[in-house]
Amino acid sequence: MSRVSTYLNFPRNTEEAFLFYKSVFGGEFGRGGIARFSDIPPAENMPPMAEEDLNLVVHIELPILGGHILMGTDAPESMGFKVNAGNNVYINLQPDTRMETKRLFNALSKGGEITMELQDMFWGAYSGSCTDKFGIQWMFNCVAKSI
Repeated sequence: MSRVSTYLNFPRNTEEAFLFYKSVFGGEFGRGGIARFSDIPPAENMPPMAEEDLNLVVHIELPILGGHILMGTDAPESMGFKVNAGNNVYINLQPDTRMETKRLFNALSKGGEITMELQDMFWGAYSGSCTDKFGIQWMFNCVAKSI
């Protein structure tokens, strides 16, 4: 089923932030809890990860109000990220099909900037990101295998 969520980037304190959000909203972390950078399978042409980054959060999600899902990740500078107010929030779209994902991605990126081309990812999603012509950041994650 399609859904929309909010995706937050933190410099190195995602776990702390989400433990706080959990204390406020209650509930449990989704998709098996906290996924860490150490959980990423090695890939060809991927540089080695800094030891101090292995325990950082690569993905976490928490249901909050009305079925809305709050998601987040650490974005360490050692991996080329620089978190600033403005680049720390994405609207995350999870369409039902790859075709709808591509249609939305192409429409929202037109006149804007593609920050990550749509591609198959190790977690099983067809994923990408862009900034639209108004400066709004969009993230796409389609887990459907259908076209």
